[in-house]
Amino acid sequence: MGKVVYCLNVSLDGFVEDANGSLDWSNPDEELLRFFPEQEREFGFQLYGRRTYENMAAFWPTAHTNPSAPAHVIEYAHIWQRIPKIVFSKTLQQVGENARLVSDNIAEEVRALKAQSAKDMVVCGAGIAASFMRLSLIDEYRPIVHPVLLGGGKPMFPALDKIMSLRLIEIRRFGSGVVLLRYQPVDQT
Repeated sequence: MGKVVYCLNVSLDGFVEDANGSLDWSNPDEELLRFFPEQEREFGFQLYGRRTYENMAAFWPTAHTNPSAPAHVIEYAHIWQRIPKIVFSKTLQQVGENARLVSDNIAEEVRALKAQSAKDMVVCGAGIAASFMRLSLIDEYRPIVHPVLLGGGKPMFPALDKIMSLRLIEIRRFGSGVVLLRYQPVDQT
């Protein structure tokens, strides 16, 4: 049975985008650029909300065709194109190749995916992850913490109605000072 993993780059003060909506603050080094595709290959599905899907779909389907694209962009583009995507949205009318649109019954859909998938799936985006958290659908949290303070922006985690206890299962340090933390909810251990 597959797990739902929430994994995003995040500043030390908890933001996934800066106050202007930019991701430029993350500035990954070569080691991290090798890690991203390695990690992405683990996933059998990518789970998106509308906004993140539209941003990704505007770039990755053709990113590999740019003659000046670096090798890591080409590699990630091929991985992104290959992994099936589930897009959760009440406003989108259609999605692109290798993607399926789901407009209701998020919990039912995700539980069915978990039951049928031998591979884990990744939640892509803070907005959809907030919905998944409220529905207790996330099995693992993987913040990739960058040594930078943004002072504001889009938070990785929403305000919660109750405290959620987590158990640390792994720490991976990168030479740049970035740290990958892996946590499971205590009630799922």
